Amino acid sequence: MEQHNPVHAPIPGLGQRSIKTAFLATLIVLIYAAIPDHDPTFACIGAIFGMGADMEDSRRSGGNRFFGTVIGGFIGLILYQIEYWIFPEGNYWICLPLVFIGIIVLVSLCVLCHWPGGVQPGGVVLCIILFNTPAHRIDYAIWRMIDTGVGVVLALLVNFFFSRERLSRWFHKLKGDNHK
Repeated sequence: MEQHNPVHAPIPGLGQRSIKTAFLATLIVLIYAAIPDHDPTFACIGAIFGMGADMEDSRRSGGNRFFGTVIGGFIGLILYQIEYWIFPEGNYWICLPLVFIGIIVLVSLCVLCHWPGGVQPGGVVLCIILFNTPAHRIDYAIWRMIDTGVGVVLALLVNFFFSRERLSRWFHKLKGDNHK
């Protein structure tokens, strides 16, 4: 395996992946500034998780984030609906068995789908929906899934078009070094 050597890194550890991640998060914030009433947080998180060292790493990390968010989001919505049917005004204590059941279902689905890396992000989204969301949980959950997908897809695109190999070739050409 090739040793990771950041290109022209005056700051230790700062390399192409760091620059691409910072650029993409900034671009997402700029894009979301044009969308009224939308928060870029989850798209940025999706981008940060999705920006791997290479395409395979990006697919795995971004896939974990997206798959977990979607599964956790849907489970959270179902559990919220169950809570609402039993206690329309809400009840904190009903969430005890619901969060237990939700995590068990989440883990089982992630393992069944051969995507165990989705458990952590899925659990986060599930708990956010159950305990920490605004009154319009369905809209909230759907937008978190969409936002995460936007971030992950953009990270995959940036990592594809600006791969380590491609950037290294460009840097060598800029320096006048035409051999690889």
